[in-house]
Amino acid sequence: MRADRLLRLLMLLQRHRHVTAAWLAGELEVSERTVLRDMEALAAAGVPVYTERGRGGGCVLLEGFTTRATGLTPGEAQALFTWASRESLAQLGLGPELTSALAKIAATAPSAAIDSAEALGETVHADRRRWFAAEDDVPWLPALRQALGRHRRLSVEYTSAESAGAKQRTLDPIGIVDHSGRWYLIAEHRGSVRSYRVSRISDLQVLDQPAAPQDTRALSEIWAELRSALENSQQRLSVLVSVAPERAGVLRRLLSMQLATGTRIETVDERPGEPLLWRLSVRQSAVIAAMAVMNAPDLMVLEPVWLQGEIRDGARRALAAYPQRASHGRNPVPSWAHD
Repeated sequence: MRADRLLRLLMLLQRHRHVTAAWLAGELEVSERTVLRDMEALAAAGVPVYTERGRGGGCVLLEGFTTRATGLTPGEAQALFTWASRESLAQLGLGPELTSALAKIAATAPSAAIDSAEALGETVHADRRRWFAAEDDVPWLPALRQALGRHRRLSVEYTSAESAGAKQRTLDPIGIVDHSGRWYLIAEHRGSVRSYRVSRISDLQVLDQPAAPQDTRALSEIWAELRSALENSQQRLSVLVSVAPERAGVLRRLLSMQLATGTRIETVDERPGEPLLWRLSVRQSAVIAAMAVMNAPDLMVLEPVWLQGEIRDGARRALAAYPQRASHGRNPVPSWAHD
């Protein structure tokens, strides 16, 4: 269940103790069936709630639910409940524990703190998934969390970005990192520290052997080093381009996706009625060359001169691979496609 809806349900039950499922459904803007499922989730997490059938029945929170959070400030409540709205804890397999913890806090926290947290929850929404990216499927994340807590080695089937199939690896895990909605396992393989995208793990076994990574630095320090190495693995290239003013917005957006870390597009020259001149540092020259082919003449690479040669060669290869045919607009189908 969503953490923000959980909090609202607990607050309503705390204030009223005994209400109908229909009334709760109206307040939460969900169906009565959803309210009943949420009540079952609360009960499974150890919160003393139950439902009564028939005339005069409804949803009930017992009076004996008296945990203490009387010193919680509005800012602390906002920080706690905003974090709770993230999906990270559910992916880690800690959803029931979150439910139980928030229920204990919300039951006796000062009303001003809870009201403040509720107001913030209605105006803040966290979406960690990147634009145009599919959501990562991370079913092994709870097992990884448990293995790290027990300090155990792992045997995984892992498919790297460069590999066509999965390979078996025995790893000494160090930690897991949530990077913009993508989870990474940081582990040592044959004494080398590497990052493994959790969604690429196809099988995982926790071994009855203690993990013994040689690198004992803090996880944050190790991750910073791995990230820096990745971002700087490709040499930056300074490129001067001319851009048609009428397509400047679209091309700026496309070029911005290829910028080297920590850089921006700099305007070199801008005159009315003339093409714009932009200077930028890019990560991959091949991508800029492909963009120049597809967007010519609105996007033209002026420097470096050698890149112009690669753009011309790429355009010639494309023309050779896609010769013009009198096929009435139909693409030829290769013979193997009919097998």
